[in-house]
Amino acid sequence: MFELPSLGYDYAALEPYIDTKTMEIHHDKHHAAYVEKLNAALKGNPDLQSKTIEQLLSGLDSLPEDIRTVVRNNGGGHHNHTLFWESMKPGGVKEPDSKLAEAISTTFGSFEDFKAKLGEAAVGRFGSGWAWLVKNGDKLEIYSTANQDSPLTDGKTPILGLDVWEHAYYLKYQNRRPEYIENWWSVVNWDVVAKRLTS
Repeated sequence: MFELPSLGYDYAALEPYIDTKTMEIHHDKHHAAYVEKLNAALKGNPDLQSKTIEQLLSGLDSLPEDIRTVVRNNGGGHHNHTLFWESMKPGGVKEPDSKLAEAISTTFGSFEDFKAKLGEAAVGRFGSGWAWLVKNGDKLEIYSTANQDSPLTDGKTPILGLDVWEHAYYLKYQNRRPEYIENWWSVVNWDVVAKRLTS
């Protein structure tokens, strides 16, 4: 059985960039619903219940057809959000250092170019979805996915994900997705992102 992870910080910890009420609803309602529906889909199937979320999402095609879409949507929602909460912290530093900074500069030209490209992927995602920094083999890439689709399903490893579903920002920012994206950079936990690069 999968469980809703704790945030690791208070609902209000990311103010003023992400508001308290959004964090509370996003975590306790949206993420909790993904976990509940994922567990319901796997109920009665001990083989699938024993798999990690990464195994389920990277092996979607091998799942029974009657639960594949449910696992894709809700398993993806669970994994994406778990990564999202871990990728943020109060008073996040403005940019990474060490190997991650070097990899970003090598791949995208500069940290500012990287931010601009991830921002473009996030703003340009029509409707609900995510913008990602991923490892694809030994290379870094930026791309976006619709709904709760996971990079794992495409054979890519998510390093950093930005949630651009309206429920992630609408209470504070309404239709101003670019403003939400710009402010989100202030709470990124680059230490966690750097660890994902080397793991």
